[in-house]
Amino acid sequence: MKDKKIVMGELELELELLPEPEPLDIPKFNQDFRSVVEAYNEGSADLEMPADERLARSHIAPGTGSYRDFSYIAPDIPHYIASNCTACMECVTECPDTAILAKVLPENLVEEELAKIEDPETRERMRAHFAKTKKFYDLPQKKGKEAGLFSIFVDPTKCKGCAECVAVCDDDALEMVRKEGEMVPHYKEEFDFFKSLPDTPMEYINERTPIDLMLTDKTHLYVGGAGSCAGCGEATALRMLAAANAFAYDDQWGIVAATGCNTVYSSTYPYNPFLVPWTNSLFENAATDAMGIRMRWDQMGWQDKKLWVVGGDGAMFDIGFQALSRMLASGMDINVIILDTQVYSNTGGQASTSTYMGQETKMSAFGKKLKGKTEHRKEIAEILMMHPDVFVAQTTAAHFNHFYKAVFAANEYEGPSVLVVYTTCQPEHGVADDASARQARLAVDSRTFPVFVHDPRKGQRLSERLDLRMNPAIYDDWYTDPKTGQPLTFIDFARSEQRFAKHFDKDGNPSEVLLAVQEERLKNWRRLQELAGILDKKKQKAAGD
Repeated sequence: MKDKKIVMGELELELELLPEPEPLDIPKFNQDFRSVVEAYNEGSADLEMPADERLARSHIAPGTGSYRDFSYIAPDIPHYIASNCTACMECVTECPDTAILAKVLPENLVEEELAKIEDPETRERMRAHFAKTKKFYDLPQKKGKEAGLFSIFVDPTKCKGCAECVAVCDDDALEMVRKEGEMVPHYKEEFDFFKSLPDTPMEYINERTPIDLMLTDKTHLYVGGAGSCAGCGEATALRMLAAANAFAYDDQWGIVAATGCNTVYSSTYPYNPFLVPWTNSLFENAATDAMGIRMRWDQMGWQDKKLWVVGGDGAMFDIGFQALSRMLASGMDINVIILDTQVYSNTGGQASTSTYMGQETKMSAFGKKLKGKTEHRKEIAEILMMHPDVFVAQTTAAHFNHFYKAVFAANEYEGPSVLVVYTTCQPEHGVADDASARQARLAVDSRTFPVFVHDPRKGQRLSERLDLRMNPAIYDDWYTDPKTGQPLTFIDFARSEQRFAKHFDKDGNPSEVLLAVQEERLKNWRRLQELAGILDKKKQKAAGD
C-alpha cells in the first residue's frame, strides 16, 4: 500500500490506499460456477452449496443461461417446413429466447456432415432442416459461387412455446406441433447436430442486409435461458441489440442495466443470458453509474469499447429521468436503450409517464369517474432530441432494418445516443404471447408510436436532422389500410389490446375518452411532421399541383 496526497484548493488530504484486489481467475470461476448451475438444476443448491465470497455477492458467470431447460413449460413447439422457407430470417430475429437459430453452409459441406451420421432415419431427420432457397442457393449459383443450404433448428430447452416465430413467418415454413413421444429428445439431438456444424461463411452474409446478422455464431451473445415471459418484446430487443453490437465489436462492449424487468429475467441467479460484461444498478441511477464506468474505461484507454445503458419507463421516463438528462448533457460517448412497455411491468402494472392517456393500469383505474390514465404520455424521445448534440431514435424490434440501422448509427455517433424501443408486454397489454411484432407494427401504422431518427450530423436545421421514413404515408394524417380502404387510427390499435377494452361498449363503439386520445395521437404525429419539415413539403407539393 502507498499513501497518496490529494490537493483540493487549500486543503491537502493524505489517503491510505487499499491493496489491489487479486485478479479473478476466470477459468476457475466459470468452472466453479458450473457446479452452482448444476446444483440449482438438481434442486440441491440450498442444501449443499458452500458459502463463497463471489457467490455471496451474486457474481454470475457469463452465459450460464445456456444451461437452463424450459422444455417442460409449453405443450407445443415450432416445427420447420423447409420446402416452404425463403430464408427471410424473421423467425430467428424475432424470437425472444434464442430458441430458433439458422445457418447457411455450402451444399458439399452439408452432405459431408450428413454422411457421418450412420443411422438412416436420424440422417433424414437432420436433412429435413436444410432448404434450397433463392437467396442462398440460386443466386450464388448464378454468380458462379458455391450454393448454400439454409437451415433452421429449434432448441427445445430454450423455447417457451410463444409461437412468435410462427406469427412472423409469411411463408408457412413454421407451424406449432404438440410435444409427443420422442419429439423433445429428437429436437435436442437435432440441435446438438446444429451446434456441431461450422459457422456460416461470411461470403453468405451481406452487411447491407442487417437481418442476416444472426447467421453467425459470434452474434449470439444473448444465449437464452432468461426468465422473461413467453413472447416478451423486451427480450427480442435485447437479443437484436446484442447481435448488432457483436457483429461490429464482438464482445468488446458492456451493459449497465437499471433495475426493472430486464434485470429480473437477465439475472435470475444463477442464470445469466449475456456473454458480455453486465452490471445492475438502481432504477434511478443507471445513467450515472455508466458515466463513472465510461470515465474509468477512457482512463484505461478503452475509448473504443461501447457502453450501453438498459432501462424501462421507471429508469428513464420517471425516477431516472434527471440522471439520464444529466448524462446526455455531459456529452459522453454512452448509448442508452429504453425498453418502453408503457407501464411499470416489473412491479405489477402501474401507470408511468410513458403510459398512454386512457390506458387502464393498477394506478389508473377505469371506473365511473376516471376512465383510465388522465395525463398525456411523456414523449421522451422528442424531449431528448432537444438536448444539444444527442442522437435519438424511436424504433421497434419488428421494424428490424430501422432498429439495426439505429443501433449502428448510435455506435458510430461520437457522443450520447438514445434508442426508445416499443416493447410489447403481453400480460400488461392484454395480448397473446405471439403478438409482439404484430402489435409493434400496428402501433407504428396507427400513429400510436411513430418511428423516427434524429441525427445531429445531418444538418443545422431540425428538419434536416429528423427523419420520419419507415412510417407509412408520412405526408398524411393517417395511413390507409389497403385491406379495408379505411384510415388506420389509434382506435384500431386500442381495439386490439385488453388494456383499452373497457373503453368500448357492447356494440364496439369507442368512448369519448378514447376519441380524445386519438386526437392527441394525431396532434403528436402532426408535431413530428412539422419538426421534420413534412408539412412545409406537403404545402409546397399542394401549391405545385
